[in-house]
Amino acid sequence: MDANELREKTPDQLREELTNLKKEAFNLRFQQATGQLENTAAMRAARRNAAKVKTILNEKAAAAAKEA
Repeated sequence: MDANELREKTPDQLREELTNLKKEAFNLRFQQATGQLENTAAMRAARRNAAKVKTILNEKAAAAAKEA
């Protein structure tokens, strides 16, 4: 997931993406707990992608506050 891709999305789309990433992270944690997770790097990627989305959301919120 590229940061430039995320910057092109609206805040609503970003919130939806964040929800999906959190669901994915939950499912990966569940798979790990039951011993079904094969690719442990996927957990790290999901966490980092969620952090990227949160960062972009905060950037957009700060820009909107600065304009107002």
